[in-house]
Amino acid sequence: MSVMTLAVLAVTVAVAAFVQGSSGLGFALIVAPVAGIVDPGLVPVFVLASMIPLNLYVAWRERASLDLRGAGWITGARLAATPAGLALLWLIPERSLGLFVGIATVLAAVVSLAAPAFEPGRGAYLGAGAVTGLTETATGVGGPPLALVYQHRPPAELRSTVATCFLVGEVASLILLFATGKAQVAELGDAVLLLPAIALGAWLSRLVHHRLDARRMRLFVLVFALVSGVVLMLGV
Repeated sequence: MSVMTLAVLAVTVAVAAFVQGSSGLGFALIVAPVAGIVDPGLVPVFVLASMIPLNLYVAWRERASLDLRGAGWITGARLAATPAGLALLWLIPERSLGLFVGIATVLAAVVSLAAPAFEPGRGAYLGAGAVTGLTETATGVGGPPLALVYQHRPPAELRSTVATCFLVGEVASLILLFATGKAQVAELGDAVLLLPAIALGAWLSRLVHHRLDARRMRLFVLVFALVSGVVLMLGV
């Protein structure tokens, strides 16, 4: 990894960790398109591995607000759909993965922006978990379905539940990727190298997460996702 690539990723990861630590979503939506632009080989292992320490921290910090029932349904569906996400990696040529990430990111952001308010139930939990398992394993991006489910719930509940679901799912996806030869241990080195940037973003989010307007932050994340996803598609 060149110094310029490392610098770009460090800034991106720090901003993404701050955004997700504050609002509950956005890390993969910010990092995956940028990673796909600078080095498509970073997707999805780098994105998945980078999110683990962040989500572990957020889940612990917000543990009192966890929606245990919703997290259980989502996690079950997400784990069941993980092999299908792996299948996408086998079916899509590596040179086309960046384009796929861009399309998936833009579509997810558009759906999230357009969705009306609703009260989530078991069907919504299962659907969000299944879609997350598919897209996160293949691209590292899995937040929009969960954001849809919890977008009208209290911010602390969204942050804690999404972080918990992500944490379990990311570990499962990485285990499956390594077990099937789609990931190498060396790929984890980039995520380890950027741990200070993740820690900085997480620490800054601790200072403001209880004061931020979650709706405005969510809008910012989704608009950024639209722009970065389009850039990624045009650059392929």
